[in-house]
Amino acid sequence: MARGKTGTPSRASRNERKGAVRRAVEAGLTHIDSRGEARMVDISGKSATERVAVAEGKVVMQRQTLDRVIAGDALKGDVLGTARLAGIMAAKRTHGLIPLCHPLPLTKVDVEINPEHSLPGFRVQATAKVTGQTGVEMEALTAVSIACLTIYDMVKAMEKGMRIEGIRLLAKTGGKSGPWRAES
Repeated sequence: MARGKTGTPSRASRNERKGAVRRAVEAGLTHIDSRGEARMVDISGKSATERVAVAEGKVVMQRQTLDRVIAGDALKGDVLGTARLAGIMAAKRTHGLIPLCHPLPLTKVDVEINPEHSLPGFRVQATAKVTGQTGVEMEALTAVSIACLTIYDMVKAMEKGMRIEGIRLLAKTGGKSGPWRAES
């Protein structure tokens, strides 16, 4: 931001900020108020509906690393069970990790971890469900992210070059905007 002689933002930079705030508000970004400051969205007027979100991610590794994890030969123990549990626990704590997320009374969190020899590696998929006034996309994405990171942490002694890729929302249902599905 450009500063004037007194160290305060210059008139030009204040005008740029006002323009950016106006565009954000016009674009419907609900986490930004009219002054451009972050705020938690008021969901009290929304109807409680069943909402479900599904997200995925991948951990890509060498074939021999994949084979050792599948065989249960990882040095740190049950990689997939630990990653599954970490993902579930993370989904329950999303509001404490991501600013402005509402705490949600989750009714379901499921984390599936499947070997995929074509990667080679693991595909992680999480489903989060709630009956509430806001969606569970962030909870599903957080579950996937932390499950992938846990796989990496537990296997890094065998291979440090693993990659976490493709974390994305696959689908969501419920709420005012209705169902949505990612393109393949």
